[in-house]
Amino acid sequence: MEGLTLGHALHSSHGLNLVVPVPTSSLVSRPSFPIQPKCNLVLSTGCRVYVGTTIRKLALISPGGFPCGHSNLKQTKEGRFTTRRTSASIQPMTEELVEDKSKDLPSSGDSIRRQFLDFYASRGHKVIPSSSLVPDDPTVLLTIAGMVQFKPIFLGKGLNYEANAFGKGWGGVMKGSRVPRQVPRATTAQRCIRTNDVENVGKTSRHHTFFEMLGNFSFGDYFKKEAIKWAWELSTIEYGLPADRLWISVYEDDDEAFAIWKKERWFLHQVGVPVERIKRMGAEDNFWTSGVTGPCGPCSEIYYDFRPDRGHSDVDLGDDTRFIEFYNLVFMQYNKRDDGSLEPLKQMNIDTGLGLERMARILQKVPNNYETDLIYPIIEKAAELANVSYALADDSTKMNLKVIGDHMRAVVYLISDGVVPSNIGRGYVARRLIRRAVRTGRLLGIKGDGRGNLEVAFLPAIAVKVIELSSQIDPDVKSRAPRILEELKREELRFVQTLERGEKLLDDMLTDALLNSNENENMPILSGKDVFLLYDTYGFPVEITTEVAEERGVAIDMSGFEIEMENQRRQSQAAHNAVKLVVGNGADLTENIPDTEFLGYETLSAKAVVEGLLVNGKPVTQVSEGSDVEILLNRTPFYAESGGQIGDHGFLFVYEDRNQKKAVVEIKDVQKPLGNIFVHKGTIKEGVVEVGKEVEAAVDANLRQRAKTHHTATHLLQAALKKVIGDEASQAGSLVAFDRMRFDFNFHQPLQEKELMDIEELINKWIGDAAVLQTKVMPLADAKRAGAIAMFGEKYGEQVRVVEVPGVSMELCGGTHVSNTCEIRGFKIISEQGIASGIRRIEAVAGDAFIEYVNARDNYMRQLCSTLKVKAEEVTNRVEALLEELRMTRNEVSAVRAKAAVYKASVMASKASPVGTSKKIRVLVESMDDIDADSLKSAAECLIDTLQDPAAVILGSCPSEEKVSLVAAFTPGVVELGIQAGKFIGPIAKLCGGGGGGRPNFAQAGGRKPENLSVALEKAREELVAILSEKAS
Repeated sequence: MEGLTLGHALHSSHGLNLVVPVPTSSLVSRPSFPIQPKCNLVLSTGCRVYVGTTIRKLALISPGGFPCGHSNLKQTKEGRFTTRRTSASIQPMTEELVEDKSKDLPSSGDSIRRQFLDFYASRGHKVIPSSSLVPDDPTVLLTIAGMVQFKPIFLGKGLNYEANAFGKGWGGVMKGSRVPRQVPRATTAQRCIRTNDVENVGKTSRHHTFFEMLGNFSFGDYFKKEAIKWAWELSTIEYGLPADRLWISVYEDDDEAFAIWKKERWFLHQVGVPVERIKRMGAEDNFWTSGVTGPCGPCSEIYYDFRPDRGHSDVDLGDDTRFIEFYNLVFMQYNKRDDGSLEPLKQMNIDTGLGLERMARILQKVPNNYETDLIYPIIEKAAELANVSYALADDSTKMNLKVIGDHMRAVVYLISDGVVPSNIGRGYVARRLIRRAVRTGRLLGIKGDGRGNLEVAFLPAIAVKVIELSSQIDPDVKSRAPRILEELKREELRFVQTLERGEKLLDDMLTDALLNSNENENMPILSGKDVFLLYDTYGFPVEITTEVAEERGVAIDMSGFEIEMENQRRQSQAAHNAVKLVVGNGADLTENIPDTEFLGYETLSAKAVVEGLLVNGKPVTQVSEGSDVEILLNRTPFYAESGGQIGDHGFLFVYEDRNQKKAVVEIKDVQKPLGNIFVHKGTIKEGVVEVGKEVEAAVDANLRQRAKTHHTATHLLQAALKKVIGDEASQAGSLVAFDRMRFDFNFHQPLQEKELMDIEELINKWIGDAAVLQTKVMPLADAKRAGAIAMFGEKYGEQVRVVEVPGVSMELCGGTHVSNTCEIRGFKIISEQGIASGIRRIEAVAGDAFIEYVNARDNYMRQLCSTLKVKAEEVTNRVEALLEELRMTRNEVSAVRAKAAVYKASVMASKASPVGTSKKIRVLVESMDDIDADSLKSAAECLIDTLQDPAAVILGSCPSEEKVSLVAAFTPGVVELGIQAGKFIGPIAKLCGGGGGGRPNFAQAGGRKPENLSVALEKAREELVAILSEKAS
């Protein structure tokens, strides 16, 4: 084979050799000169390219890839190459020999992501899948950065993707699998959610709620030099960014990073970044902290310059019109103490983040992140539904389309990862973004799904486009599409109803503002709190509120609204934009303690050694009788709480000799807060326990059997749900306890009684089949291909534990289970209810708990039969008869009360007083003591008939200690004067701590402050007389 000989070799410090065979015909013309064999190049990427058939891999040296000059290759007449020094960007080799790299520069978002992961994988980084948006960390609401899933490693708690191979639900680690920092380098493409800058979405070119963070991480392996070098190579060579367009920021005191950027040797010669393009910045911009205390360190960032023509003087890297920061390197090298001082970390780490959307904007040469191929197809779909052209739209319309494009990505991935819209926590984030998308769509005039169905939801039609784009981001999204679309449809239609209620509330607020202005002779104004309530709770855009208010002659307190918005923004930032790492006693204690070896699958008792003791969270060497203690063992049969199953109970025994007990510890809980180190929580019942002593660990066999029974029953329940109501019923949470089990699942409506009976019957049949369970450990990919069910949001290693009930169920699970389904004995559903929008919960019992439940219910039935003096089968008819008797009696009492109220009202009619001069209007405002609301209504109707038109009646009563009832009844003659009962009674009810409304001629209201009734009625009398006097004079 003939080849090329280059006159020199490019080299770097990385020594990966790579043979790249590519057909010569695609790149090289037929040469008429002799070509020398065995030529090689050693590129900056560390790949040695042997030129045999072709040198396509040389495309790694891209146009614009050399920042300050390079060696250009030139063919001589003899067929060899010489070097020529140039200060310009490298030119491609002669057309006959090398393909131009510029034609292959990454452009699509998917290719940018893939090239990033490949780049770092070739440098020894393990590619870790994106974790769920719902982090396995109670201190973090949502995944806001790529480092969240690595938090335990940064804390030195030994998160181990191979040792912890069986995922979250597994009870321990494989024997002998403890390897400190099994993954010294990692790279990810992490899905992230941040809502602290939600108001900037669509307004700026770069703010998003959902984005992808490409990251490379070092856990005590490489540090600044390699991180900076590779970031530069990735940016200038792999992505082909012109070096003279890149600016660098470093922490003001980080001389080390400054020197690396300035002097590092990249290729044949020293180049570096010119000093004028390296900016030192303060701690606010370039020093990362995890909290008041804990790991921290300086940052260095790479910025792309869109306007190099503006020069180097008076440069502000925060100028969004010129720069965009696309790569952030965090050098985690210090621990911040309580006194604010910094101490070097024993293990220095690298945490980086490259914004995928930002890099796509740069490479695709579009004016903002939204117009990249990652988001623009979603915007186009929204524009189609709104019947507008994005290209021809004004700035306001474009902003609204961008909001929808961004928010739809966020909510689709949130719902896919198991977040259900609600009013708390993560659910509130999803609900808020959905509502912002809905109200923005209404501003754009979107109606229906674009197929002529104007009354249906439009979000699902846009979500379909998001799902189409998801295959390279999260392949599981497509399989969850039915649930995602159904949830969006349900949430949107529900919110439309909320909007309609908000319109009514706005009308009431404007009426109140006008009334208050008349009383105080001030300009009517709607308070900032009211505007914010409409905006935040009811989804009313401020623009709509302002427009409607102006039509009614009411101003808006925008400064008050901005104060409320700022308060919420601060709360949002505090809740969602911090990942706190704390180096404390826990990390110090466990630094030299190995993972706990779990023996609980094979045995319920074992000898172990006490590795550590904690009292009130502090390490001690011994603990005496009566003390609560946390015990760390080197091995244990105790299952630690995980995967929904609670921890085992039991005892630890310390023996003085073979038969004499020296100490007894009762264990009431086992947890895994420190990775795979089990913490046994209990009380010293007798004796003294010391570190280093051997103990006999014994699990309570009866309680373990109860847990096993309920855990297997949980698997059977999920399988039965899928058979009875469909595959959309997927697990959303569970509890496996000793006395009961709880299973939460995604479903949009309550289960019918027949469905519950079918589920019970199916599960009890499987129990009776006496199926032998099979447990296997296999690669995750094989488990998924076999049909094993994985829990949404769970993090699994490369090897997983699969529990199978043959022909019924197959799930990834690390919990304890029965050997045969017949051990479950029986299954009974206790309750089925909704716990959140789209989330149902079933509570049930199995095994011993099932027997206890049935016996207890049988006892209750016996007592009921004895009390009612009927047989068990007659109880239902007897209870129905008693209820009917009770209903009839209550109706009779109500009728009597109504007659009494009418009689009282007829006597009261004489108290009506005339109002007005030209038109005498009879007005009656009275209290009727403790009459109930229905009787009060009857009394008002009687009075209106008695007083005749025109007349106005206001009645109030206190039917109970904390309840007020109000009624307003106006005849047609009063309504014709422009006075409406519904609008009049609302402000009066507010004085009693309530509200209400109704028709123009009749309205009811209520309250919770009976002590204010007399004041409220007096207020009603004064206002009614004043208004009628003016209208009828």
